Amino acid sequence: MVDASLLPLSALQHLLYCPRQCALIHLEQAWAENRFTAEGRILHDKAHSGTVEKRPGLRITRSLSVRSERLGLSGQCDIVEFHDDGRVLPVEYKRGKPKAHRADEVQLCAQALCLEEMLNITITAGCLFYGQNRRRSDIPFDQELRDLTVRLAKELHAMIASRQTPRAVYAARKCEACSLIHLCQPHAFDRARGTQSWFQTELQRALHA
Repeated sequence: MVDASLLPLSALQHLLYCPRQCALIHLEQAWAENRFTAEGRILHDKAHSGTVEKRPGLRITRSLSVRSERLGLSGQCDIVEFHDDGRVLPVEYKRGKPKAHRADEVQLCAQALCLEEMLNITITAGCLFYGQNRRRSDIPFDQELRDLTVRLAKELHAMIASRQTPRAVYAARKCEACSLIHLCQPHAFDRARGTQSWFQTELQRALHA
């Protein structure tokens, strides 16, 4: 059974990408799928297929459940490689290509922090595998990334505890790619803000006329 006090590890990625998206999914239980989410789901299904695989000097596990009491998170790793030299390497599968933001890196780092706590080890790096270029990107778990991951975990718990969904802020590149755009309706919030701003401006003019 999953401890109800542990939040989904994947929510960190949603939070860094867009706090409102995170709240819609994890507070309001809203979800919709588009081409991007479907492609990502198919890629993850392939990564999760099969069981433990053994190669010379390497054992590969799939869909490994992880948790951290310190961070208050739980989730699954797509793949974790256990090397005979002692290295443990989490590998996360993503559709598309490497991104400008660090949401994918944070999710991977959170997996590593969970594994470190569970196994009492130190993990120095992991890998992101992107479906578009079919290549791994090596991600070092430096102090900056670790601190960002821990901070976002605290912010996630604060958001869930508040039970408040942030207002929409339209950002073309993010919003148009988001499967929740029709549920979120960021354009409507932009129009509402525009109307409110106009009303306040006119009110101030009337008061000082």
